[in-house]
Amino acid sequence: ARSEPARFSRRVLLRATVAQCAELSAQRESRPSMWFFVAGFVAAVAVATADAKACEGEDLASDAPLRIGVKHRIAEADCPRKSAPGDKLKMHYTGTLYSDCSKFDSSRDRDTPFEFTLGQGMVIKGWDDGLRGMCAGEVRKLTIASDLGYGDAGSPDRIPGGATLVFEIQLS
Repeated sequence: ARSEPARFSRRVLLRATVAQCAELSAQRESRPSMWFFVAGFVAAVAVATADAKACEGEDLASDAPLRIGVKHRIAEADCPRKSAPGDKLKMHYTGTLYSDCSKFDSSRDRDTPFEFTLGQGMVIKGWDDGLRGMCAGEVRKLTIASDLGYGDAGSPDRIPGGATLVFEIQLS
C-alpha cells in the first residue's frame, strides 16, 4: 500500500496546481503566457503521477495497454533491418515486478543471452508485441499488464498472479 506521506504530497500538489489554474484562468486575458505555463505544469504533473504507482505495492489494471519505452535508440542509418515476426532474436533482459521493483529474472545474471523466434508464441504476448520493429543494440523498457504477461496464474515462486511486469531489453 502507498505510504500516507506520498499520497498526501501528491494531493497537496494537485490541489495547489488546480487552485493556481483557477486563479490564472480569471487573469488569462491579461497574462496568456502565464496561463500556458500553468497548463503545461498541470499536464506534467498528471504525467508524473500517472506512473506514481510503480514500486508502491500496486499493479496496473490487468487489461492496461502495453507500454513501450525506448531507452537507447539506434539511428535509422545504423539499423538496416528491424525485427519482424519469424525473426530469431537474441537479447539480454532484466525483469522486475512493477508493484515493488523486485527483480525476478535476468539473462545478465546468467551471462547468457536469451533467444527465441518473434511472433511464434514462445514468450509472453507482451514480448511478442513489444519487440517488433526493434534494431540490434536498441534498449527498450516494456511495462506489461498481466493480460499480456502471465495472467491470473502468474509463474509460481517468482511472479504472483495478476502481476504487472517491467522488462529492460537490449537486442543483440
